[in-house]
Amino acid sequence: MVIQNMKKIGIYTLALVAIVLPGVAFGQFGEVNDFLDDVSSFINSTLIPLVFALALLLFIWGIFQYFILGGADEEKREDGKKLMLWAIVGFVVMVSIFGIVNLVAGGLGFSDDENIQNIPNVPTNNR
Repeated sequence: MVIQNMKKIGIYTLALVAIVLPGVAFGQFGEVNDFLDDVSSFINSTLIPLVFALALLLFIWGIFQYFILGGADEEKREDGKKLMLWAIVGFVVMVSIFGIVNLVAGGLGFSDDENIQNIPNVPTNNR
């Protein structure tokens, strides 16, 4: 049973790679490159700030549970402590990953100060 499931997972993974690989290989061409730029822009401008905002809301909810809802109830105070702790851990992890990615990108020369060109470019025929 387990072996059959492993075989199915392997077949599905291979099929997915076979479908996606040509798009990745030709990623420098036209619309696929624009799509990848749009996805990257969405992640950087929308998704990451949303995750930080959710972590902040989780922290605030933990404070609310600890101080207001859990005034006399020790169980709610403990829940509030756990939420605040996990929100702080989330902040530390997110900021650390952000810093490591920027450190690696800066070390490889992909900083925001430079214009990164898509190399190799596809020659266009402007007639």
